[in-house]
Amino acid sequence: MEQLLTAAFSPSRLVVTNDSAKHQGHSGDDGSGESHFTIEIQSMAFSGVGRVMRQRMVNKALGDIPGMRVHALAIKATAPDD
Repeated sequence: MEQLLTAAFSPSRLVVTNDSAKHQGHSGDDGSGESHFTIEIQSMAFSGVGRVMRQRMVNKALGDIPGMRVHALAIKATAPDD
């Protein structure tokens, strides 16, 4: 995920946190240990773009990862001027 997001947005800040351990045994936990993530990303690409569109941009950059390989993805996308 980090490589895809870096290539798409050249972020000034990027933190990808695996939250899967917090959801062990819950719906969507496939036992892989890679089912739930939080992404915090800051990029100039998000300047002048609304919250929902920012999340769509991140999901698009990740391709088939959300929904296919990852059950839950929390996205905190900001612009440097936010």
